[in-house]
Amino acid sequence: MSPNAKPHATALILGDLQNNFLHPDGSYHRAGLGNPAADVLPGKLALLARVARARGILVVATLFTLVPGRGGEPIVAPDLKALRPFLKKGDFAPGSWNHQLVDALGTPDVAIEKVAYSAFHNTRLEWVLRKLGIERLYFTGIVTNVGVSSTARDAHVREFECTLIEDGCAAFREEDHRAAIAGIRSVARVIAIADAIREFEA
Repeated sequence: MSPNAKPHATALILGDLQNNFLHPDGSYHRAGLGNPAADVLPGKLALLARVARARGILVVATLFTLVPGRGGEPIVAPDLKALRPFLKKGDFAPGSWNHQLVDALGTPDVAIEKVAYSAFHNTRLEWVLRKLGIERLYFTGIVTNVGVSSTARDAHVREFECTLIEDGCAAFREEDHRAAIAGIRSVARVIAIADAIREFEA
């Protein structure tokens, strides 16, 4: 953060770090789609989240959501259904265990249900951030080249000051992660977890 940055105007975004993606009992692991690079993120980010809370920085969890439709069946976009045919009734349902932020990251100050790649699309995220006087955002989460970068780019368009925490994000392939990081530098500052902790503590 800049020297005159105020913690109450800063938010840490924990993007889609949910049980259904990361926990061994979640549907992605059950389907054989566990992501080792993503699975270690909660442990890497736990201290950062604790420091953020201690310094009065807003902790925001964005939560990928499959809204229940007729008969409780989830509303799934056709391209996602083709890519992840194992998704079923109850997966990523609001309020369910598999929808929640993983325990290692604690309880967020704000939880935002998201239905698309960007956490700003058809959600209340911008409204909440504006009402709470947030000016700068630090991004972490999964997937770097999809949800994380989409949300960061939308934040840039909305004139938030954006920082992406490189080792606090992961993609399914390392080359996709690296390409996303290279591409995001035009709209966001890129730092490491250790840098962010120092900035939060300063």
